[in-house]
Amino acid sequence: MRIALINENSQAAKNAQIEATLKSVVEPLGHEVINYGMYTADQANQLTYVMNGILAATLLNSGAVDFVVTGCGTGEGAMLALNSFPGVLCGHIVDPADGYMFRQINDGNAISLAYAKGYGWGAEVNLAYVFEKTFNCEGGKGYPPERVIPEQRNKKILDEVKKITHNDMADIIVKLDRDLVKEAFAGEHFKEYFYRDCKCEKILAAVKEVIGE
Repeated sequence: MRIALINENSQAAKNAQIEATLKSVVEPLGHEVINYGMYTADQANQLTYVMNGILAATLLNSGAVDFVVTGCGTGEGAMLALNSFPGVLCGHIVDPADGYMFRQINDGNAISLAYAKGYGWGAEVNLAYVFEKTFNCEGGKGYPPERVIPEQRNKKILDEVKKITHNDMADIIVKLDRDLVKEAFAGEHFKEYFYRDCKCEKILAAVKEVIGE
């Protein structure tokens, strides 16, 4: 599984620590981490949590990645932004149990963490436990066992609802404010990683149109 890491500007200074912790947990499981930044708080392009949503949805809908790890100060804004888009099911994760139950019950493809709440001593330990419980299992198996069948049924229903209530991602990219979208795609390594991994020609064409290529 390819896992994208995305940080918005208020928490960009923590990117290196988050990346190192995430890699330490998921790489032994056979997963790959692709860091889309922000890498530092003072880099040229500044990602807001709204831009996180645009970037995450583009990566997931194009098949460039399979899962997104993101967040903001409280984790709420990034979660809401990601869930505004089709093909994205993002959970707000505070502790390891949240990570485990979100994967088992909701079987989503993105998590949003609160990087400014309780982020003191042992922050990397809590992060490691969250990532461990989130990724050290196959999603969608249900929890508790007696709820497996209705939970799997409800997840399928929600997926179908989102197909109706959301527009095509390629169309969204070209219809949103151009400056907003261009800034979301202005990361130092965005084109290197996305052009290499994108599996949807329609979304790739939309991204190149917005960028001006």
